[in-house]
Amino acid sequence: MSSKIVNPNSNRRHCRRCLSSAINVFCLTIGILGFLIGAMTLYNYSDFNLTSWHDDWIVGRSVAPAPGLSKRRRVLGFVGVQTGFGSTERRRALRKTWFPSDPQSLRQLEESTGLAFRFVIGKTGDETKMAELKGEVEEYDDFLMLDDIEESYSNLPTKTISFFRAAYESFDADFYVKLDDDVYLRPGRLSLLLQRDRPHPLTYIGCMHKGLVLTDPAQKWYEPRSNLLGREYFSYAGGSIYALSYEVVENLVSLRRDVVRLFNNEDVMIGAWMLAMNVHHEDDRALCEPECTPSSVAVWDNGCSGLCNPEVRMLELHEQEICSSNPSF
Repeated sequence: MSSKIVNPNSNRRHCRRCLSSAINVFCLTIGILGFLIGAMTLYNYSDFNLTSWHDDWIVGRSVAPAPGLSKRRRVLGFVGVQTGFGSTERRRALRKTWFPSDPQSLRQLEESTGLAFRFVIGKTGDETKMAELKGEVEEYDDFLMLDDIEESYSNLPTKTISFFRAAYESFDADFYVKLDDDVYLRPGRLSLLLQRDRPHPLTYIGCMHKGLVLTDPAQKWYEPRSNLLGREYFSYAGGSIYALSYEVVENLVSLRRDVVRLFNNEDVMIGAWMLAMNVHHEDDRALCEPECTPSSVAVWDNGCSGLCNPEVRMLELHEQEICSSNPSF
């Protein structure tokens, strides 16, 4: 009876082939995982193409997003256009000028500037007005809804807090911009302003001014808590347009509403909180020019705290090439 002779070298070669196959499978798996991770990263940052700004953000941002906020859309700046139920004609004028009315054009503007734009509005008990708003939302899809806010002029301080909170939860932005719906904005110029190098992470940008505290209840900007403020206001940005950096808003939204003082005027309230936060006040007059100039960012009339007759004036400004043209990036 003969016995089968097994070549030991053949066994070793078989083992080497098995080991080689296992290594190849492992490497292929790692390669596929790397490709998927890279593709996901590119997808997350494909909303705009301001790569130089993105590099600055990677270096400058030191605070990791809070749990549950990792899926926020990443932008250079979020612009919340504050509006109300009586401002339908203003929104119509805006959509005919610098705020595109169709989703594709709005997307193109956002990609070219790195900014995101939404109208910001609360709710009302008037069912007819809510139904009209629902139709507008479905047609344009350009609103940030504040379902916890009853829309009224007297409720602006609370609405402002709610706006920054909702914006922070929806967008991961270097800056959050509060803008009134009676201001003509030049988005490209705003993008350039927000891209500037700044040594201060806590930054508050606007047209800074002071003024007498109004104590007469018949006056528009009457302040019931004037006894706490003295005769003259501190330096604060006018409410038509101002911007807060990410770090400022992150601190602002963490404040408990029942432990902070609200003033009658939202811009004064924000200014008071900025004094307590050790922020850098950046006074930029390009944010409050009465006419379009090569450097103007926002155009409005100081006497009206916005454009006078904005439904008409907005269209007139947009017909001027200096207003409607955007800088090249």
